[in-house]
Amino acid sequence: MALVTPNSTMQIGRSPNIVAVASLILPALVGLAFTIAARSPVPVLVGVGIGLVLMPAPKVAQQWERGVVLRLGRFHAMCGPGLFWVVPFIDQISNWIDQRTITTSFAAEQTLTSDTVPVSVDAVLFWMVHDAQKAALEVQDYTQAVSWAAQTALRDIIGRTALTDLLKGREKIEAELQHLIDERSNPWGVTVQSVEMRDVVIPGALQDAMSREAQAAREKQARIILGQAELEIAKSFQEAARSYHDDPTALHLRAMNMLYEGLKEKGALMLIPSSAVESMGMGGLMGAAALQQQRLTEFGKSTDEKVG
Repeated sequence: MALVTPNSTMQIGRSPNIVAVASLILPALVGLAFTIAARSPVPVLVGVGIGLVLMPAPKVAQQWERGVVLRLGRFHAMCGPGLFWVVPFIDQISNWIDQRTITTSFAAEQTLTSDTVPVSVDAVLFWMVHDAQKAALEVQDYTQAVSWAAQTALRDIIGRTALTDLLKGREKIEAELQHLIDERSNPWGVTVQSVEMRDVVIPGALQDAMSREAQAAREKQARIILGQAELEIAKSFQEAARSYHDDPTALHLRAMNMLYEGLKEKGALMLIPSSAVESMGMGGLMGAAALQQQRLTEFGKSTDEKVG
């Protein structure tokens, strides 16, 4: 079972910012000045103590962050972005909420479809926090909760979807998955922007069977197309036969055209069934064509002898 979650933005401890450092250094420097003037260590100790008290007060949130401020354990305010102040030792920043778009990879491995085919599906979830207060107060770890909600929703949809629909209807399944995850995560202040299925892995034996099925279907379609072409050709020949039967002149012209096409190249050889010669009256035509071919050949030989 694969589950990948982004780095949690619910950080309680953060490095001090420049304003906090200045809040520590300035009282200490003032105390040091009084210590030098009075030649007593008390002012510098007081200054350092004041600086340590003031240091936790200034907080800086990035543009995409919101800080959840609890005052004595109760929700007080949602602060940020930029500089804001809290009451030291009374207010506490419980969470820093990242409101940028977050990507979460999740998967459902070896899940049975509605037609009992085991598949493994990888997907990516794009989501963001639209209500930082709910994300901080309504769920313990909203990043983990969104990841688990996405994975369980994916398994649920796979379990009631056939393999064919899973392979062909990805857009529909992604939209349904987005709606289901969004419905579960909305009470946590989280909205789902989109879900994209990256890969659907099926067993190797089933892949071979599907490949053979697709190949057989393509061969069947090819044979059907070839048969339809033969039928159309036969119909064309049938119409041509009727035309030649009613018009013998057209038949003779067609025969002469066939001879011309066959003999226009020097030395061409053309084989014609004797039945075709008798039915189309091509005997005289072929004799004339042969005689003309012989004359052309003899003329070519005499020309070569004169040139030689």
